[in-house]
Amino acid sequence: MNIFEITNNKKEFLDLLLLADEQEDMVDRYLEKGKMFVLEDDGVIIGECVITDEGNGIFEIKNLATQPAYRRKGYGKALIEYVVNKFKSQYSVLQVGTGDSPLTIPFYEKCGFVRSHTIPNFFTDNYDHPIYECGIQLVDMVYLRRLF
Repeated sequence: MNIFEITNNKKEFLDLLLLADEQEDMVDRYLEKGKMFVLEDDGVIIGECVITDEGNGIFEIKNLATQPAYRRKGYGKALIEYVVNKFKSQYSVLQVGTGDSPLTIPFYEKCGFVRSHTIPNFFTDNYDHPIYECGIQLVDMVYLRRLF
């Protein structure tokens, strides 16, 4: 397994990015200002993570995706641990905003995150179509934080 930073042509990974954030113009809001890391294993690109500096010692996961065939095998957690270890001397908090979904919330909690706050109507106000996960429409953005 190898994790490396992508500094140019980040849109080359758009199919993977859209697995976690299905509207391209929303990805465009953070992709260029963010740092992007890609995980490959045995020559196959399996996942990616985009983080941004939010100021005040906070960095945020804006996008984290794993190819469907490789989910539940520890790759997403490996990407999180990689960015934590790489940036923990520069930041005190890693946060992530996600939908209130039975898929994503438990994953982040298993990775050491706790619920922080909610942005009401984030998905309904910022996306041009309803977003569903596990048959549930995502409405509010739930923020989780992991302290160092």
